[in-house]
Amino acid sequence: MKHSVLQAIGLILLFVVAAFGQTPATKNKLELKIDNYLIQSENNGYSGSVLVAKKGKVIFSKGYGWADKKLKIKNTPSTVFNIGSVTKQFTAAAILKLMEDGKLDVSDKIEKFFPQSPIDKKNITVHQLLVQTSGISPSTGGFRYDPAKKEAFLKEFFTSKLMYAPGTKHTYANANYIMLAAIIEKVSQMDYESFLRINFWEPLQMNHTGYKGIGFNSERIAHGYYYHYTTGQWKDWGITQQYLPENNDHWYSIGKGDIYSTVEDLYTWHLALEKNTVLSAESKKMMEYPYVSENESNSSFYGYGWAIFNSQNNSKIVAHNGSNGIYFADFLRFVEDDMVIIALSSSILNPQSENVAWEIASMAADKDYDPDPIPKNSYELVFDFIRINTPNQLSELPGFIEKRTGAPIKEKALLNRIGFKQVSEDLDINWGIALLKLNTELFPEDGNLWDTLGEGYFLINDTVNSLKSYKKALELKPESNCYWCDNATKRIEQLNKK
Repeated sequence: MKHSVLQAIGLILLFVVAAFGQTPATKNKLELKIDNYLIQSENNGYSGSVLVAKKGKVIFSKGYGWADKKLKIKNTPSTVFNIGSVTKQFTAAAILKLMEDGKLDVSDKIEKFFPQSPIDKKNITVHQLLVQTSGISPSTGGFRYDPAKKEAFLKEFFTSKLMYAPGTKHTYANANYIMLAAIIEKVSQMDYESFLRINFWEPLQMNHTGYKGIGFNSERIAHGYYYHYTTGQWKDWGITQQYLPENNDHWYSIGKGDIYSTVEDLYTWHLALEKNTVLSAESKKMMEYPYVSENESNSSFYGYGWAIFNSQNNSKIVAHNGSNGIYFADFLRFVEDDMVIIALSSSILNPQSENVAWEIASMAADKDYDPDPIPKNSYELVFDFIRINTPNQLSELPGFIEKRTGAPIKEKALLNRIGFKQVSEDLDINWGIALLKLNTELFPEDGNLWDTLGEGYFLINDTVNSLKSYKKALELKPESNCYWCDNATKRIEQLNKK
């Protein structure tokens, strides 16, 4: 997953981290503030580990929530998490290490490594892969945990259609970093994980960082958790290694994500980069250079496996986040302020749960900043409401959600998913229909929601309301790409024959 820019980025990028230069009492106050924020968030379901350091000294390091609910194992700073696309900077570091060893250059074209490269891709350079200007589409490659051999991925990469000529534009696409992993293996004559382990992790004693191989007690690994909106319960997803394909069929995952680590190991990595222990100063400079703008506002740039921000006081921020949809990781390095914030978690509650590291940064920058705790997952809040109310009180649900999350319901899928599951699986028909009706009231111009309401009525044999809903869905059809129109049209025909 790509790093995210918060809505509050304007506040955060005003970074003058004076708070860390104050008295021990002030520091303690900041630590207590961070801890209080995370404890309150933990009460709402937050589960993860956080580390904050300044000038080479760890000032905060603590775990929250469960690593394994069944075994009652709590998260600690030593708990292992999937770090998602934070993986990319390890892939970039491996390329730079091979460059230092004289085995490749970032100006090399992929035709050098793969002579079968077609004419439209043979001139793509290693540099263009690193900064994601190759032109490859984000849709190239399959689902991360589906089996795929290296040869199959290479074929997909080479036969895919480029979005634009290489080097002309930045588009974040995981296939760039999967291809870099293939180059690492080709040049080093080692598998990707072994290269990283031998050159980086073992010398630094990062003993709880890796890809597929686990040489420690698996109870140290945080289980991922997700909210199951059919049953209204949190479910144990397990650990990443259960999902990664066996043997070498992992070529939709490798290079771009799914490395595991701890906040402690990642901090060790940060120190190694700062001290030029594993890469030269010149290589680190190349890694952290803002080569291409990521957006039209030029507020974020992409380096080699890192995103680069320039604050309004010209303080440099090097960062990246990542997720596999279950775990979330954020790694923030305030280079000129010599501060690092690392936050790893094993369940995504809502957008606020992805902002932990930046909220801590805001607390460090402004002693008066006091963030609201992370609210519960929105799906869980809907079920909380259902458990204490009747369908006749459903008009109070939007206010209930807004009070607890700080924002009105904006996600059209929220009530749609829960409501339709309640009807289609015969769980609670009255609540299901009520939720689907409320959703069309909240978003009355969305034909897809009217189609879903029609489907709900259709399933309970309410012909009159079903016909009304399907007809409304067709009235709201867009000029093109109406993905619900076929269903609504077919259902109307069926109902008119009754």
